[in-house]
Amino acid sequence: MKTILKSLNILDSINSNPSKQDLKTALLSLDIDLKDIETELKSSKNKPYYRKLLYQNEDVELLVMNWSQLECAPHDHGSSQGWIKVLSGCSENTVYEIKENGLPSELFTKTHDKDQIFYAPKKGIHKMKAQKKSDLVTLHLYSPPISGMKVYDLEKCSVCVVSDDCGAWWPDEQRQKLREIQLNA
Repeated sequence: MKTILKSLNILDSINSNPSKQDLKTALLSLDIDLKDIETELKSSKNKPYYRKLLYQNEDVELLVMNWSQLECAPHDHGSSQGWIKVLSGCSENTVYEIKENGLPSELFTKTHDKDQIFYAPKKGIHKMKAQKKSDLVTLHLYSPPISGMKVYDLEKCSVCVVSDDCGAWWPDEQRQKLREIQLNA
């Protein structure tokens, strides 16, 4: 962790309300690779991923996630935008659009290999998973820090606004369900 602290100074210099390009430049400027954060990674304990917050201030947050073989649920990032970098393995990222009934409908799936990055726009909906048993580890930079994330259950035609400590899955704990909404099928 000590080796990445120097890299995190880059995040201190990001102004409030950074542009898409500002965030991309910052993520690419971080000199963080898998060996730097291996000690921070833990088991996902029957969840799609384990996440570790590496840095946060009022304007940005940086997380690392190591993935199980489960896919996360379709979700947005609240009012945040960000970039995701694959540190190891291969990611399958499925992008959705919202239909008139409020349910996400799949648009396309794209794979991203080691060292590739991809953008997560404000209010954009996607889901991710590790491709074919790869040891997927991803680095995520968002602005502002994620709050008010919506997670979708397509089978139940429901959406849940989750607490900031919940990942992109339907919450197990009632306290993580800030608001649950039944949608029309």
